[in-house]
Amino acid sequence: MGCGKSTFGAELARKLNFMFVDLDEYIVENQERSIEQIFKEEGEDGFRDIERDELGKLSGLFDTVIATGGGTPCFHDNLEWMNATGTSIYLKTPPEILAARLAPEKEHRPLIANLSDKELPDFIHKKILERSAFYEQAEIIYEQKNENMPVAEDLAKLYPFW
Repeated sequence: MGCGKSTFGAELARKLNFMFVDLDEYIVENQERSIEQIFKEEGEDGFRDIERDELGKLSGLFDTVIATGGGTPCFHDNLEWMNATGTSIYLKTPPEILAARLAPEKEHRPLIANLSDKELPDFIHKKILERSAFYEQAEIIYEQKNENMPVAEDLAKLYPFW
């Protein structure tokens, strides 16, 4: 959450002349309700089931960059599926950069909507610790050490080697 998957994913897709799919937007379109609404009505477990099903519908796409949610690789067999059907990329980002990006948009993110700005950095640090075992299984790990790195450009240079 907040590492730039959607932003850099769309930019990378443009650079490679690929299609781009934002999994959250795809879910919203197919479910005809917002992510916030799904969380409210079905809880996180229900959302994760829907997320797995919608991700599976993207099977068979070629020349496509898919931006998933931050939790997607951590539930069900999503990461295994992602590595088997494509190349997974972890945009490894320091917690302080994530907190600065996420603070202004908390109300649109169900997992952090009720956190104060003071609580946000601790929450992010905890989530990274919980999820890093999954994230570190990505085929490419790109470290964003500062806010001004040319993420999409750097990743595009690695293609077609992924």
